[in-house]
Amino acid sequence: MAGSRKASSRRRGGGRAPAASRRRKRSKTKIGIGIAVSLLVLLTAGAGWIYLQLDANIETFGSDGISDNRPPASANGSNVLVIGTDARTGGNSDLGGGDKSDIGRSDTAFLLHTYTDQKHAVAVSIPRDTLVDIPPCKLPDGNWTKPQANTMFNAAYSVGQTPKGNPACTQNTVEKLTGLRVDHTVVVDFKGFATMTEAVGGVQVCLPQDIYQKDLNPNRPTRGTQIFAKGPQSVSGQKALDYVRIRHGIGDGSDIGRIKRQQAFVASLLKKVKSDGMSPTSLLPLANAATESLTVDPGLGSAQKLISFAMSMKNIDLHNTKFVTLPWRYQGARVAIVHPDAEALWASLKADRTLDGQDAGNHHDEQVSDSSPSPSATESVSGTGISVAVYNGTTVTGLAARAADALKQHGFTVTSTGTAAVRTQSKTVIEYGPGEKDQAEKTAQIFPGAEVTATAKPRVKIILGKVYAADPAAPTSTAPSAVPSGVAGGARSADDDPCSNLSYG
Repeated sequence: MAGSRKASSRRRGGGRAPAASRRRKRSKTKIGIGIAVSLLVLLTAGAGWIYLQLDANIETFGSDGISDNRPPASANGSNVLVIGTDARTGGNSDLGGGDKSDIGRSDTAFLLHTYTDQKHAVAVSIPRDTLVDIPPCKLPDGNWTKPQANTMFNAAYSVGQTPKGNPACTQNTVEKLTGLRVDHTVVVDFKGFATMTEAVGGVQVCLPQDIYQKDLNPNRPTRGTQIFAKGPQSVSGQKALDYVRIRHGIGDGSDIGRIKRQQAFVASLLKKVKSDGMSPTSLLPLANAATESLTVDPGLGSAQKLISFAMSMKNIDLHNTKFVTLPWRYQGARVAIVHPDAEALWASLKADRTLDGQDAGNHHDEQVSDSSPSPSATESVSGTGISVAVYNGTTVTGLAARAADALKQHGFTVTSTGTAAVRTQSKTVIEYGPGEKDQAEKTAQIFPGAEVTATAKPRVKIILGKVYAADPAAPTSTAPSAVPSGVAGGARSADDDPCSNLSYG
């Protein structure tokens, strides 16, 4: 019996062991699957919560203020307008610089062109004092303004006099200025700027000299305490904001010099983000800080869209990320655009060509010929001492620049070029103000068949029509085929030494 029970026990034991083992394996498998599913649920829920949080942070501006008269969409890369504003709302007044009840103003702006190959990018800074033409813009009451000619660029953001500014008006102005379609617009205020620098753990900057409180605020009666020491250093939060706002204590105290330092700062910020790794995990803290003070167009109005946009630039090499300033010259206390250098820059971006002339989109467009205007009818015309503004009243791309080139070859001064409010002009019209009839008639000699019309506004203005576009004798070059060496040679790369080229004057 005993032997029988032992044998039976052995048999029962032998029978249970494999079953228990199978149960343990099944149990471990179930536990493993359960943990995996639980982690997946937690991660998904966590990511969902993060995206919901970011979505709640993001503020958008209405697309109804964007002009209907826009440059055509292009497959040649993308253009993003970045506006830095000194609005004092939402806690920004605590960071200094003005009255908390003041209206929002555009303190800095640049147009970022990302090339089709997603390996090159260039940011073009537009000085805030640049004299431009501001097209009709929508007011808070739903009405639209009249066009403003020869007006400071940063005035576009103040149209409507609201604390949050008018980013749509600035976008309209940039599209009119450049002839490029702006795909997205992003507004960053003081507070957002400061928190972003804290989120990445500081940004490397460099000062060419010691900086004191009076350098930041020239209205101080005394020099005050030292804010920065000469040389390289890391800054974040308020210190970072002080760095990009310094103007009066370095170089000639101009906004142009400050733009150079702001370009250096953005380059260092990109370098820091790239060094930390452009992954969703590393970008989320930065995204959380940024979205709290970002205002974007509806096309970027979600966390997923913003992060996807950031990730689309992860393969752009720092050396191939360039910073330049719109070709400029002083005009009294303001900044005037240099023609045709500016047209050459916009033409290169429109063609997706880098500053050194590379075809970054593998396009094989035919090069425009560089013929000169026919001398037979106009060779004796001298425009010396005559200033004109040129507007394209058609849908033919580059027509204003083409006419400007012809005028300059006869000694005319072209104060601005742009797109007319109406683009169905048949014949060319030359408008003139009081006492300018002789100048207008001389200008008309360059445009046979043009209609000369008197207006109350004092300036000679040319609105080009389809007749000029179809004239085989008209010059066909839109701008120099390459970006002028002065523009390309002065570009900053994102991997440049932060202590180089920081001051103008």
